[in-house]
Amino acid sequence: MSPRLPMPPPPPPAEIRDWPDRAARLADRALALDALGRRLLGGGRLALFLTWFLMLQVGWGMVGVLLTSLGGAILDPLTMLVGLVAAALGIGVLVPAVWLTARSVRQDRIARERFAQWALLDRHGSTDARLRAPVLSACWMVLSTVMCGTGLWLGFAVPAGTTREGTVYGLDGGYGLVAYGMGVALVFWINGLIGLMKAVSHYRLVLRVTGPAPRPPGSRSASSGPPRHV
Repeated sequence: MSPRLPMPPPPPPAEIRDWPDRAARLADRALALDALGRRLLGGGRLALFLTWFLMLQVGWGMVGVLLTSLGGAILDPLTMLVGLVAAALGIGVLVPAVWLTARSVRQDRIARERFAQWALLDRHGSTDARLRAPVLSACWMVLSTVMCGTGLWLGFAVPAGTTREGTVYGLDGGYGLVAYGMGVALVFWINGLIGLMKAVSHYRLVLRVTGPAPRPPGSRSASSGPPRHV
């Protein structure tokens, strides 16, 4: 998320809470849950997720120039120089992309913890019904499933298409091309798992924190009827 949209703080401790009434508490709760929900599954978060995924693929693709040149049948100094320059640029893209991806996973964990804290503060049917975000969750699930499926297919297809001569489906790149293909598959697979984890974790979290409010000790359900005298 943008630094101009900071993560909502956790709710204040019980001993210093000073909401004038329940309506004010529910209003602050709704604002915090809406901001945290957009931070976890919103359209902007999805755009950042795809941007970092593309950065990983571009960075690894530039490193792949060096890998494929090393695995080629003919290796001349110019090809080696081009491969080294491309690999250096690729590492310059790959390292921040890996850092941003790891940072987003850590921030998602903090956002889920604060989401649970605000949700457990109270219950409100009309607000809680929107927290599951079914459309956004479905988008994350479909996109992440496609990523995982693509990574799984590449993980099997690249080794299966490699010949003893070092070609992959007729492409001359040696085993450097195999390493590049397996790296592409790994990027697809890891990012797909991250997206699936986000969608499933959010759904389970909402189910856990928006269930029926706990009954106070000693209360009886309406169906239990009046106490019976023996």
